[in-house]
Amino acid sequence: MRDSSPCGRPARVCGLDYAFIDSGDGPAVFIIMIAGAIVVACALIVEIKYQPPFWLHAALWLPLILATTLLPLRSMKALLIALQFHHKAAEGRLIDREP
Repeated sequence: MRDSSPCGRPARVCGLDYAFIDSGDGPAVFIIMIAGAIVVACALIVEIKYQPPFWLHAALWLPLILATTLLPLRSMKALLIALQFHHKAAEGRLIDREP
């Protein structure tokens, strides 16, 4: 097992605790929404202007879908984790009040 893996232990060099990291499905949802809007808009424009056959649509849009969804996933996850760290995000907690 590597010492630098985020497995819940603090980092050796800086002491950062990885326990707060929980980006969940956030990066995938943002990427899917943004990529979907881009690909659908482009496909509609091409369909209206040129009316290509369906096989050409598949040849055009499948690589674009793969590129716009898979490539930015790692950087989006890193961005959301950095934002969690910057804003000190944590799970919600109930406040104990005296009766």
